Amino acid sequence: MSESLSTDILIVGGGIAGLWLNARLRRAGFSTVLVENTALGGVQSMRSQGIIHGGTKYALHGALTGASEAIADMPALWRDCLAGTGEVDLRGVRVLSDAHYLWSPGGLAGNLTSFFASKAVRSRVAQVKGGDLPPALQDKAFKGKAYRLTELVLDVPSLISRLAELAGDSLLAGERLEALRDGGKLVGLRVDGREIRAQRVVLSAGAGNEALLRELGLERPEMQRRPLHMVLLTAPTLKPLYAHCLGGGPKPRVTVTTHPLSNGDWVWYLGGDIAEASGVGRNEAEQIAEAQRELHKLVPWIDLSAARWATLRVDRAEPSQNNLLRPDSAFLAEDDALLVGWPTKLALAPNFADRVLESLEKAGISPQATAALPELPRPAMARPVWEELLG
Repeated sequence: MSESLSTDILIVGGGIAGLWLNARLRRAGFSTVLVENTALGGVQSMRSQGIIHGGTKYALHGALTGASEAIADMPALWRDCLAGTGEVDLRGVRVLSDAHYLWSPGGLAGNLTSFFASKAVRSRVAQVKGGDLPPALQDKAFKGKAYRLTELVLDVPSLISRLAELAGDSLLAGERLEALRDGGKLVGLRVDGREIRAQRVVLSAGAGNEALLRELGLERPEMQRRPLHMVLLTAPTLKPLYAHCLGGGPKPRVTVTTHPLSNGDWVWYLGGDIAEASGVGRNEAEQIAEAQRELHKLVPWIDLSAARWATLRVDRAEPSQNNLLRPDSAFLAEDDALLVGWPTKLALAPNFADRVLESLEKAGISPQATAALPELPRPAMARPVWEELLG
């Protein structure tokens, strides 16, 4: 006979969105089970650059957009959590940089003048010089300008580890999921033959939501994939840099974050415009060659002759939008006992949890007394992608 369990909320997907939601629910008194079929953080989350955006990069044309306003409060919320005073206790999570930067390699492009002229935008940036510059830009050959943002960059592996710790005994490694219905209504899931009944089932599995919805016989909500072709490099000469390099358009030319390897070296992880658009159409060799050309132009004082390079294709999973537009905020759809959503970006994981908790309150779902969980097979932690490719 298969094992049967009951819980208040059953979550599918062990990335940052699912783990954050799990922590919020448990703190609110709900019993939970979170199912992960690969490894915690193993698909989209562990490929994140770890930037807790405040929306400034979405306002490079000089106006605050819906995207920039929707995410504006996130850095402060995350800082409270890192201090142990927020909605989730993130004390112990490694902060890679207490600030993110905008970096202009030379004179400002004409259409960025409006960015720095905007009073609303200026309140979010402050120019830095000399010893306050990011370490990689503290070279006499640097002739550009740098601006400190009220954003921060987190070590994603340590974030996932902390959220997994807060999950206690609620994590379950499971591969085969089937709908569990009673009178035609969804009442839970069968996970590797184990029946788990719940008041609500939440799908927060990123790109995995698409297949899960098909398994449940549903076609909506529809999902889109935003393809990226990221670049990674490591060299003994690298120093930490966490910055958007300003180009001539409304998007960062290159976004650089720096991540530690287990051998003590640093890895630069390159996103931004180089990873989008034409970057997606390049093969690995072409993308590396383009990154080499860009960095030679932008940081010619850094010797990259001994650098090791790799690329990584990432599909960001989001709710479907017209013309592949980027959603402004977290998304949640409801279908009776099933909730399906995407935070759309790492920094908005708290916003996704808010949406779920609001849905539960609206539906009158409250914590119910449930039996203690038996010991469950626990999913492993994913390895950082930079360790897999360059470690």
